[in-house]
This record gives sequence, structure tokens and C-alpha cells, in this order.
Amino acid sequence: MRKLNIAYVCTEKLPSPAVKGGAIQMMIDGVVPYLIETHSMTVFSVQDPELPDYEEVESVTYIRVPRENYSQNIADELADMDPFDLIHVFNRPKAVPLYKSVMPESEIVLSLHNDMFTERKLSDEEGLKAIECASEIMTVSNYIKGAILNRFPEADRKIQVVYSGVDLTQFHPSWTEEGKKIKQRLRRKYSLSNRKVILFIGRLSKTKGPHLLIKAMPSILEEHPDAVLVICGGKWFSDNRMNEYVSYLYKLAKPLGDHVLFTKYIPHEEIPNTFLLGDVFVCSSQWQEPLARVHYEAMAAGVPLITTKRGGNAEVVTHMHNGLVIGAYRRPSSFSRAICDVLNHPERASEMSLNGRKVVEANHTFRHVADRLERVYNKAFDGIPKLSSEPEHRTLEAEVLTTEVEEEEKQSVPTPDTGTTNTEPKQEPEPPWIFNRSNRNKKR
Repeated sequence: MRKLNIAYVCTEKLPSPAVKGGAIQMMIDGVVPYLIETHSMTVFSVQDPELPDYEEVESVTYIRVPRENYSQNIADELADMDPFDLIHVFNRPKAVPLYKSVMPESEIVLSLHNDMFTERKLSDEEGLKAIECASEIMTVSNYIKGAILNRFPEADRKIQVVYSGVDLTQFHPSWTEEGKKIKQRLRRKYSLSNRKVILFIGRLSKTKGPHLLIKAMPSILEEHPDAVLVICGGKWFSDNRMNEYVSYLYKLAKPLGDHVLFTKYIPHEEIPNTFLLGDVFVCSSQWQEPLARVHYEAMAAGVPLITTKRGGNAEVVTHMHNGLVIGAYRRPSSFSRAICDVLNHPERASEMSLNGRKVVEANHTFRHVADRLERVYNKAFDGIPKLSSEPEHRTLEAEVLTTEVEEEEKQSVPTPDTGTTNTEPKQEPEPPWIFNRSNRNKKR
């Protein structure tokens, strides 16, 4: 295997290593220890008060530049260095031609963790130029790949999906002795012993949908009066300041008393253990999520998973195999019914949790990700045939998803109202839900 001199160029949003979280930064932290076994690695990112502008840590060079004029600052750094064999640019297609002009000898690999090729972000000329200058393009999901190809079919011969992953050593499944100890300790910390915990972890944004989980709680409490919704996160990574939406969430939750708990931002290194708080984890995304890494994390932790049929989320979650997928994602009742079904059927929920852990073990460790990146880099550098061993995730099989009423995909996410009611828009009745309803019927 050829030894390459590789540069990683992060976005200007967050520093690397992931001292303040971030999906891209966490992926870099996960794969670099494997890549450094063969290659030389330099990571460019934004300056941060907690980190020096230059350092070498465990054979990895970190260079950090000011956020203002970030891409040009990176280009200036590159201009003063010997050429890299390969430059991996994260999520910034506009910058690809600039870096290529500074280091024309370098192969450029562009990875996309969001749909960065929309008309709002790139002109036709800019998109075509980025595709021309990139040797290879990676996306984190088939959804993002499809979105790019819909506008730029010219990218087809260069584009491929590389799913992300986790460090399994950080996750102790809920059924292990260590997992049980961590769960008990966290339950005591938050005074949640003998409670049924519904867990949300993510940024507090209306596109992430935590307001729908709060609105779902009254119905859940009818069946499970000991339930509590735990909302972990701030308005932005490591930012607990209030904004209009976060204030709205607190106002919405106030009538529910101790049935809703806000932990605020949790450092990324504590996230693996935090998943063990939950009896069920819910990703309530309302936007076309590229593919949120919380899916990998929840499965690694062995926690029952509920997600929405948005963007790439369902690519790694097969309905009723390793989680539940909600089609009518804008209705609080969809979440309350799915959550109650998980809580009412712990054996079936445990089976899905075991399946989720197996999915991660088989396909989504950082070792898997590093191996896939290695093949992409080799193809970019040597013209090796297109990656063919990326795991194929099963499409959704359950007919319930096709029978649920879904709102128009193109409709924008509505701004939450400012009241505290649990009123829902009128929609057609839903069909019977996932599990056998006998348990609920007896209670009624």
C-alpha cells in the first residue's frame, strides 16, 4: 500500500480535534488513528481559544487559521508548503478550485455531509468547476448523492457513498454489566430512577423537531405516567444561550413539570454514555437530514431507536428490524404511538436494539470508515476501479410506511406556534400502528 501525504481541510465551523463536537470533526478523530498507520496526516481547521494554532499530536499535524476569509487562509498555508499527495476537503465544494489552483499536483477528494450543491449555495458554473477539480466525491448517504446527481449528473462517474461510523470501544451496550452501571449512575445523577426515559440528543432547532416530542408527552403520559422526556443539547454545539426557539421549548414544556428535563449541552466525550439514559431514543428530524450520526450512536449503545423518514435517516434503519421509522413525521401522535409501542413491548424493543448493535459492528465502526476512505484515496491517486464494497442497506420493507399520511415533501418546516397547546393539524386517520395493540386496548 502506497504511503500518501494527506491533508484534511475541515469547515470553518468547528475546530479539530472535536473539542466542541461536530459530526465531521468526530469522524476525523475516529479515522485518523487508523490512517496514520500508513499515511502522513495534516489537519487544517479553524482557530479556537482552547487550542494552539499549530501542534503535533501523536504524529498528526494540526494547523488552525482564523475564521474570517477561512478558505483563503487555508490556501495561503498550502502555498507555503510542499505539495500534498491528496487533499480531502470537507463539505466546501466552492473551495475546491482554489485549493487545486494552489496545489495543482495534488489529488482532491471532496466529501459532502450536507447537500452543498443546491442552487442556493452554488451556481451551475461553481458546481461544475468543483466537480471538474475533484478526483473523487463522497457523500454520507444515498440521499445526498441523489440530490447532487439530480442537478449535476456529470458527477456520476466520480461520486460514491461512504457511510460514517463510531468508536465501539466508547459504547457499552445497555445489556452489559458496564452499561448497566453507567445507566444506574446517570439515572441517579438526574433523579430518574424508576422512570421511563424518552431521550432526545441534538441541537435545539425546529428542524430537529424536539417541540413535537414535547407535544407528544400528554398522550404518552396517559399510558405511562412515569415517563420523562430528556432533551440533551443546546442551540448550537457547546452553546447554551437562549434564542426564540429554545425559549419556546421551555414554555411548551412548563405545564408538564418534571416530565420534561433539559440537560443543556453535553460535551461530545460524554455522549456515548448519555445514550444509556434512554429506554428509547428518538430522532425527530423534520428537515431532509443527510444522515444524522446519532443513529449510529444509539445503535452502538444498544438503545431502541425511533427515527423519521427524512433524507438519509432510513438508509441505516430498517423498520422493525433495528428501529422504527415514522412516515407522518410532523404529527405528535406519530411519535407518541411509536414511543408507547416501544415501552409497551420491551422484548421486541430489545430485539431491535440487539440488531442495531450488530449493524454497527458489521458495517459502521471507524475501522470500516477508514478502510472505505483508503479505497477512495487509492482510486483518486491511482485510478483504481470504483468502490464496490460499501454495504447495501435494505430499503424500508414495512407497508405501514406507505400507508401513513405524509405531508408534501417540498413543504418547508413550519415555525412552531408560541402557545402551549397540543393541537395538531387536521389529517386523515392513520392505520393501526406497528405492534399488536392489545396491551393498549386493555388499558383503555
